[in-house]
Amino acid sequence: MPASDRPRHPRWLRRPPPEVPRLGEVRRTLRRLRLHTVCEGARCPNRAECYGAGNATFMILGERCTRDCAFCSVPHGPRSAPESDEPARLAEAVADWGLDYVVITSVTRDDLPDGGAGAFAETVEALGGLTQPPLVELLIPDFAGDPAALKRVIAARPAVLGHNVETVPRLYPGLRNGADYSRSLDVLRRTVAAGLIAKSGLMCGLSETRDELRAVFDDLAAAGVRILTLGQYLQPTPRQRPVERHLPPDEFDNLAGDARQHGIPVVASGPLVRSSYRARHYYELARSQE
Repeated sequence: MPASDRPRHPRWLRRPPPEVPRLGEVRRTLRRLRLHTVCEGARCPNRAECYGAGNATFMILGERCTRDCAFCSVPHGPRSAPESDEPARLAEAVADWGLDYVVITSVTRDDLPDGGAGAFAETVEALGGLTQPPLVELLIPDFAGDPAALKRVIAARPAVLGHNVETVPRLYPGLRNGADYSRSLDVLRRTVAAGLIAKSGLMCGLSETRDELRAVFDDLAAAGVRILTLGQYLQPTPRQRPVERHLPPDEFDNLAGDARQHGIPVVASGPLVRSSYRARHYYELARSQE
């Protein structure tokens, strides 16, 4: 679709570039330690707020994904081998910045025997060894449905274990390459059964209907999900799936109400909400409702 034909961002999605405290320091540390954050890689509009609150979202296991989902701009192609010292380097960055809540995600690595589960667990363990260990939230792939891989991550006991269903089941074919809705629900069910706080997220604006979203809310509530994020899908480059519709803020408010009515206690919903938006705040809300 030519740039002139793509829908323009409505006023509620337009905001000036954020003033990010210590941005130069953050970038220098990332380069020195050869680390990646979703905050910088995606130029997230919320990064100033998150950095100011002492939060950051790291992406481990490289920059290339084994899947090529139609909504995602993460490069697809040859992957590098996991670096055994990456957990220690990430822990050094967290200690340098004095972070007290860290979100860790990754590209999907179906090429690895454990899908990268060991790297997640080792990173949690490295952070736990700091003098002032932060709370850790993980946002994991589905590990191709391998229960042993998921069990390895659960054994590390993160504060929150997240896995995004991303969209409604009707849109999985052609949008979520290699993913399976039922498998994602199983990841969340196993997380809850192990006594961890489960979190998931959905993008809006890809032609899903409100009834379809409500059905997903029912499925997530039945799986035991405690925290849900709802945000506007934004086409990252012309190569990805175009936006079908920009939902106004009041519609996100209504969807949050739906999700709570369907049994999900903590919901972050808004056009600029992303998976790790105000992560510590929503974790504390979930804990307060136990």
